[in-house]
Amino acid sequence: MKHLTGGVCAPKGFVASGTSCGIRKTGKKDLALIVSQKRAAAAGVYTQNLVKGAPILVTQKHLANGYARAIIANSGNANTCNANGIEIAEGMCELVEKYTGIYASDVIVASTGVIGQRLSLDPIANGMSALMMGLGSNSSDAAEAILTTDTVRKEAAVSLELGGKTVKIGAIAKGSGMIHPNMATLLVFTTTDAAVAPALLQKALELAIQDSFNMISIDRDTSTNDTAVILANGMAENAEIGSENADFAAFLAALKALYIHLSRLISKDGEGATKLLECRVTGARTDADARVAAKSVICSPLLKCAMFGSDANWGRVLCALGYAGADIDVAGVDVTFKSEAGEIKVCENGGGIAFSEEAAKTVLSAPEIEIAVSLGGGPGEALAFGCDLTYDYVKINSDYRS
Repeated sequence: MKHLTGGVCAPKGFVASGTSCGIRKTGKKDLALIVSQKRAAAAGVYTQNLVKGAPILVTQKHLANGYARAIIANSGNANTCNANGIEIAEGMCELVEKYTGIYASDVIVASTGVIGQRLSLDPIANGMSALMMGLGSNSSDAAEAILTTDTVRKEAAVSLELGGKTVKIGAIAKGSGMIHPNMATLLVFTTTDAAVAPALLQKALELAIQDSFNMISIDRDTSTNDTAVILANGMAENAEIGSENADFAAFLAALKALYIHLSRLISKDGEGATKLLECRVTGARTDADARVAAKSVICSPLLKCAMFGSDANWGRVLCALGYAGADIDVAGVDVTFKSEAGEIKVCENGGGIAFSEEAAKTVLSAPEIEIAVSLGGGPGEALAFGCDLTYDYVKINSDYRS
């Protein structure tokens, strides 16, 4: 597997565009379009929040047959809890049909931004000409157009060999706040030129998300609009993946690696964040126990505050493990803090040990920190992603609508 540039445009047969149509008051790009040259197998995973944005309901309907060809998305307004939300979401798809000839029923639609504010179709309609003119092989404008409080674009791509054919997978993502397991989390749009049957594409998406986006927590808030979708147009001309064979395993491994890379980018760019946090749990009785334990640690507000202050308050790790709900023998827990500045063990067999507070502060002052937790000698392991909790998080979310 190789890492590539190009995001969603790296695979054959995909073009993308992004423009400003006036939904966002700042004038930043707020409308994105991704188009496949051919009709593609498609799969999606969505928020588990009972309050769902209208675009999710429309996308679920359009993907019922397992195929799509385009994605349109806006930022600045979530189109959630609106009386005419379905009408607006369907209208966005109809605009794609009008300008591209792609059937509206083959269009995926997504929105992100403020909840509960009415959205007019007028700015989107006015922005379509510019969006069409910008369609090309660079996904950066589209990646920028889906951002809200994000400070950087998130885009990546990889390639792998399947049956003698080079297959590429690309993705763009957004997410900075209101991110919490389980998925979906955020917006993730993925393209691939691999030939994959819709049912297997859906399974690969769900499995890849389990150990990546589903393991992120920025603030314990699950969005109403979280959507992850993937289009597979088959233009790499590999033998279609129609069963869980070796090609499926290789495709899944590449997709998971891509998503883990994006998960780190998203977590590092959490609202107000100064540090990327990763909790790596090993020695659990099962992978499921490891996931629960790792998530609990990464979600702890007190632990996140301690990491912001470079305070080696390891008791907060033990506390989070204790209420996680996983099958854990507390007397067998070890905790080590790691970073580019070194590592320091702070807890052994569930109890405190002597360590240098000064050395620990040096380790925890780095921009990326790993909280390594050993639960014993079991085979279960997991990795969760998050960030520290800072003053700026409160500032950002105290006037989000203004």
